Amino acid sequence: MTDNASTGELVSKLSQEVADLVRDELRLAQVEVSGKAKKAGIGVGLLGAAGIVALYGVAVLVATVILALALVLDAWLAALIVGVVLMVVAGVAAVLGKNRVAEAAPPVPSEAIESVKQDVAAVKGGAHR
Repeated sequence: MTDNASTGELVSKLSQEVADLVRDELRLAQVEVSGKAKKAGIGVGLLGAAGIVALYGVAVLVATVILALALVLDAWLAALIVGVVLMVVAGVAAVLGKNRVAEAAPPVPSEAIESVKQDVAAVKGGAHR
């Protein structure tokens, strides 16, 4: 059949087959990505559940520390001491986090921008020759 086909027909058939191939590859990629996204979603859900359970565990440990201190101090004083220590830890973490965020801002890819500027300059320089 291809022996009698004209060049135009062959080019038309080739472009159709390439289009079909691209569509099939995109469908395959979509199926693969959606399967991986489902697995990732389940994983994220499990991580969230683990985080909640860990939070409850930390709360129990804090209560344990308060009860242990209450053996030698009044209960209100034990709770106050543990609360103050927790607030100091939270304050230190907040300051460190704020500093890290300030170092990252603004979220502009400055290295990539500089690279693009160099590429544009190189293309302009090559075009003037």
